[in-house]
Amino acid sequence: MILRRFICYNASSTVSSIAPSPKKKPLIFLGSPQVSVTVLEALFNASNAPNSSFEVAGIVTQPPSRRDRGKKVLPSPVAQYALDKGLPSDLIFSPEKAGDEAFLSALRELQPELCITAAYGNILPTKFLKIPVHGTVNIHPSLLPLYRGAAPVQRALQDGVPETGVSLAFTVRKLDAGPVIASKRFQVDDLIKAPELLSFLFSEGSNLLIRELPSIFDGSAKSKAAPQDDSKATLAPKIAPDEAWLSFDQEAFVLHNKVRAFAGWPGTRAKVVVLDEKSGQQNVLELKIMSTRVCKDLEIQDSEQDYVTFKKGSLIFPCRGGTALEVLEVQLPGKKAINAAAFWNGLRGQKLKKL
Repeated sequence: MILRRFICYNASSTVSSIAPSPKKKPLIFLGSPQVSVTVLEALFNASNAPNSSFEVAGIVTQPPSRRDRGKKVLPSPVAQYALDKGLPSDLIFSPEKAGDEAFLSALRELQPELCITAAYGNILPTKFLKIPVHGTVNIHPSLLPLYRGAAPVQRALQDGVPETGVSLAFTVRKLDAGPVIASKRFQVDDLIKAPELLSFLFSEGSNLLIRELPSIFDGSAKSKAAPQDDSKATLAPKIAPDEAWLSFDQEAFVLHNKVRAFAGWPGTRAKVVVLDEKSGQQNVLELKIMSTRVCKDLEIQDSEQDYVTFKKGSLIFPCRGGTALEVLEVQLPGKKAINAAAFWNGLRGQKLKKL
């Protein structure tokens, strides 16, 4: 019943059941994955403060989907969090498209003064953007205008950037191109992976948002927001599953950055050949590469260029330009992730060759 109510919004029941307090400005939050929950939690906490000038009047999120290996249809993490916090289900909207007229009609009835987006995952049409009095503000995990698009953290790590950040910007029809209200920059550790960095940036973005909310509500944020320099813009396109494969004819640092960037989803994979010298048999294995680092101060012999060796707890993959990649953790299809030593011991003396 709850899931059905997510999809079938009823404008009249919404208005009657939770007309926003006249003393507080109604705010609508749009987000979907787990990282968005951090922002919603911060908004709920701030709205419950004694001197708060706003309330969370509704949630917009992606429709329920199959998760947990496809067994169950579940609400998005944001929807589940909102339910757990006691938000009425008729305030949790999950339109297939943000331009659906039934949804827009229900949103207008709530008369939001501000909308906040954080990894919502749907394009917002002009009809939507015209509804909130003070506009729509997005938390974007990059230093705009850098890395506009669906995968800013992943693409930044893939590029091996030494610095990144989070931006608070007004939403316009052009992708991630609105004026920037505020931003914060951070140094990037060369071992951090995308899920960790994404979580950190949205947490910092929440703090930035709460700090700037008064200026957004009083209108001063619009006058101080800085237009982006489109000439400096870079794009962060959505990741395709077929990008997951590693090619060892690239340098080790390129592969290491890719492993960090694609951690979580879609992950990174490599094919290797297991050689049994006694029987002459060869078996191709597909490995999911979980953790790596760039090998330093290790000379690869000519006889080892095509083979994977094991040194100091790591699988050593020779790469382009005399570089080498240390693989610390791997996963076989259908198995749990194991460290390099456990995998190497399981070979029982068989040789491992790159493909």
